[in-house]
Amino acid sequence: QVQLVESGGGLVQAGGSLRLTCAASGSISGTNLMGWYRQAPGKERDLVATITSGGSTNFGDSVKGRFTISRDNAKNTVYLRMNSLKPEDTAVYYCRVAGYYSGGFYRGSEVWGQGTQVTVSA
Repeated sequence: QVQLVESGGGLVQAGGSLRLTCAASGSISGTNLMGWYRQAPGKERDLVATITSGGSTNFGDSVKGRFTISRDNAKNTVYLRMNSLKPEDTAVYYCRVAGYYSGGFYRGSEVWGQGTQVTVSA
């Protein structure tokens, strides 16, 4: 069983910064794609950023230039550094893993975290 545990959310003023952390735990020895998505009230879940095991990144248009994503493969952990936060960044942020190694086999399925709330006040 693989679980994702997110941390680092909270309340911040506009222009501030936060760092989110997502650690994969359980019977996992490696991950493929790791990333962050967010969902604001009444809206669909959108891409924030993803990073492959090789370090290639992809960002949603609204966060380009403000957010960075990184990962520690040895710890199966992904980080999201959010700078210059805006009220419109307010959402629940979800961590996702797509593809991972467990029990000596590659699993092509995805795993989602429970989400962490980020609130940016004006």
